[in-house]
Amino acid sequence: MTANIASYLLQLLAGRWLGVAGYSEFASLLAVQLLCAVPALALQNVVARELVHGADIAALRVLRWRCALLVAVAVAVLVPLVSMVLEVGVGAAAAALGSAPALVVLAGEQGVLQGAKRFRGLAVVLGVTGIAKVLPALVVLACGGGATPALWAAAGGIAAAAVYARVVAGAARDGDRSGGDTLESAGDTAAPVVGVGKRRVAGGFGGVLAVLQAAQVQAALMALSSADLIVVRIVLDEPDASRYALGTIATKIAFWLPQAVGVVLYPRMAQPASSRSAVRSALAVLSGVGVLAVLGAAVAAPLAPLFAGQDYAPIQGLLWLFALHGAILAVLQGALLSAIAVNRTALAGLAWAGLALEVVLMLTLATTVTGLIATAATVAGVTTTLVAILVIRAAVRRPVAAPA
Repeated sequence: MTANIASYLLQLLAGRWLGVAGYSEFASLLAVQLLCAVPALALQNVVARELVHGADIAALRVLRWRCALLVAVAVAVLVPLVSMVLEVGVGAAAAALGSAPALVVLAGEQGVLQGAKRFRGLAVVLGVTGIAKVLPALVVLACGGGATPALWAAAGGIAAAAVYARVVAGAARDGDRSGGDTLESAGDTAAPVVGVGKRRVAGGFGGVLAVLQAAQVQAALMALSSADLIVVRIVLDEPDASRYALGTIATKIAFWLPQAVGVVLYPRMAQPASSRSAVRSALAVLSGVGVLAVLGAAVAAPLAPLFAGQDYAPIQGLLWLFALHGAILAVLQGALLSAIAVNRTALAGLAWAGLALEVVLMLTLATTVTGLIATAATVAGVTTTLVAILVIRAAVRRPVAAPA
């Protein structure tokens, strides 16, 4: 909650300070920065999954550095491409992408905390990271700085958070599989941890391949949640693109608000004995939170112009639709997390197909803010329904491991 509120505050104040003439560029660069989190989220999920299965923490941390190096190389290649596609300066593109290696290092430690079910420590790291990322950027924007220096300031905050995460996760030794601050439901305490003995993570290409398989799932999800922000700069004029970008704050709130559901249930999803109930619980809770988020957006819509400015008044009646888009994506995230937990990453193919369909429809048919968000929500709804059905069927068919 702390990290999410900090992120929304950054976008809200940036929308006011930069205005409709400049916020679209900043929002698009934030979307690129979000995509930078794909390899980091994938690494966190792989580290948590392997730790649940008894992997060695030292080997997982070696994998973390290997992935960070590969991401740094990819960033160097992608900077000029992002600059060209978004029509921004090379410095701005570098600022948006520059945090990616630090995010990978940070995610490795978060995965250690998550896999060991040390949720209080993980919560502290997530909160500190949110503040460390947002506060420097807000200071820069408040002093009159533009998107580029603000994003560089955010990248510096993320690097500092990665150092802090290593300190917090340092207490998790190789033998720590349950942690002293576990937040599990009463019915889960008897669930055994699979793989009591240490399991060596596949070295070299094997370990990286596992991360890449998870990364393509996370990439599909992040692309679905961010592609519209990139397309609007092509389809709409600058003021409407900025209004759409501000409306996606409601999308992000609905999307990230229930993130803790997947974080807490993920270790259970990775255990055959509890995977089935964990998947069902996650999808049910995410759906319920989504309904509340949509209702909340509809009720709070009249307040939006008061905080963001009257320039954004035309989208106030659409905020519930933006929230619906985010709520649907939150359910999709839960379904795809369960696929990563049991290493069934081929399900991401449906998400990639949904992404392609969304982009094509937006570029060819949608010409207004309403048309764009309606298209995004509809495609996300169809994609999520299909993925959820397959995930639930797979969970029912998955054999439960016999007790030792």
